[in-house]
Amino acid sequence: MQDRLISFLCIILLAFSISACGGGEDGTSTSTPPPSATSAEGLWNGTTDTGRTIAGLVLGDDTYWFLYSLAGNPNVIAGLVQGSGISQASSFTSSNTRDFNLEGNGILDATFAGSFVTKQSFSGTVTYAIGGQTTVNSTYDADYDLTPNVNLLVGTYTGSTATAGGSEIVTVTLSTNSISGFSASGCTFTGSFAPRSSGNVYDVSVTFAGGVCSNGTDTVNGVAFFDAGTNTLYSAALNTTRTNGFIFVGTKP
Repeated sequence: MQDRLISFLCIILLAFSISACGGGEDGTSTSTPPPSATSAEGLWNGTTDTGRTIAGLVLGDDTYWFLYSLAGNPNVIAGLVQGSGISQASSFTSSNTRDFNLEGNGILDATFAGSFVTKQSFSGTVTYAIGGQTTVNSTYDADYDLTPNVNLLVGTYTGSTATAGGSEIVTVTLSTNSISGFSASGCTFTGSFAPRSSGNVYDVSVTFAGGVCSNGTDTVNGVAFFDAGTNTLYSAALNTTRTNGFIFVGTKP
């Protein structure tokens, strides 16, 4: 985990680690369309002023998914920050930030205001509606420029997922473009994934089968990133009201 909250975040879903990041080790070329010169699009790795490790994605449409770790412990994912923003010149702002905290604080509304240098740096301040602020600083990870390869993702992953109902062990199988899986409690789900037109990242859609599933029969949508060096899949997705979803981190043989 630390190599990728050091190599992705350099933990998706749902946080959607950090020193200099390694290559994807998949032999793909850097032929995906580069981010616009006035866009914050990319894969970013960094830290907060509270001692947390962060890693995540800003997509071409300015939606963003950032996982963060426990304070002082980059090995454990503590939550997901997600929202949609506006890139303008060198600034990035968002009025609908949500922090999905796994430490018992629930879902926190916030805003974000920051600045970026395309494919170099991304920083800013998260201001919470209940009071308090957190500053973040991150650098660009060139793994975002690699061409996504669906064939690399095919296989069965075992890992942990976090939802509003708690955390548990999950088994997820990816075929050419489909997803199926089940949790230790008996929740089952199906879905699909596909590479985005820009960046080394995948769109994900998952529908739950109800019953014991915390997400009921909802369909959740989000993103996934695959670390070919460790065969680890990171994913995060949310329902339409952004009140539930999942964060998943799993590996395959």
